Amino acid sequence: MTEAMNDAPKAKRPQQVFTLVVEVGRKAGDGLPDKATGGALMIYASGVDEAEAVRETVAILKQADLAPLDVSGYGSLEEREAAGDEIDAEERALMQRALDENSVIVAQMTPFYD
Repeated sequence: MTEAMNDAPKAKRPQQVFTLVVEVGRKAGDGLPDKATGGALMIYASGVDEAEAVRETVAILKQADLAPLDVSGYGSLEEREAAGDEIDAEERALMQRALDENSVIVAQMTPFYD
């Protein structure tokens, strides 16, 4: 009987969108301005949990020749709403796109200078 229970499909956890801020350092071909010392990216990433969203984001940024140094998570849409964050229509649209496409969306890139 336990064998039959092990064959049962696992319940699929729904995808959510998480807001992340990723600090990046310099790397050849990173696309940052010449005099920048690094930068920060505001990202909306889909995942079944925040850890998965972070892993996928870091992997994609590395493929794009960026050098991720630190990732700060700000929670899912529901968590941010519960915390009282105001989320405008443009931000909601980007979050929905990340969910629909099961993707990582870079919403903003800010270079850092000394």
